[in-house]
Amino acid sequence: MQNRSVPCDTVLPHLVYDDVEAAIDYLSRTLGFTELYRYGNPPQGAQLRLGRAVIMIRTERGDSSSPSILGKWTQSLTVFVDSVEEHFDHAQSLGAKIVEHLNETLYGERQYGVLDPWGHHWLFSEHAHDVDPASWGALVART
Repeated sequence: MQNRSVPCDTVLPHLVYDDVEAAIDYLSRTLGFTELYRYGNPPQGAQLRLGRAVIMIRTERGDSSSPSILGKWTQSLTVFVDSVEEHFDHAQSLGAKIVEHLNETLYGERQYGVLDPWGHHWLFSEHAHDVDPASWGALVART
């Protein structure tokens, strides 16, 4: 399904974790990502996939840190899944910290939110309806 209010094209975010190996385990086991590769020994980074979404994770460096160390969110990532209800049930059953329960938004998404142990905010979403952005108050730019 397509939703004019929320497109799901690919972007490759890079996220910082203080323990890449533990992050790979959590993201794979709890949130359903599949590891594509890792590099370094111990691991310094990795690429993971969930559906069409691909992310890079890497270790902290002098100029970066995870949100939990900084004490605030640094971003929120939305990942589109085939069945958000199944994804929610799986994550919740493994103890994921749910910060937004499964709901339907006014812009046509079924979604829920998780805060991972490193403070990264994740939204998992599935298109529920095609919604014209103007119908919920967005000012649509014409190009």
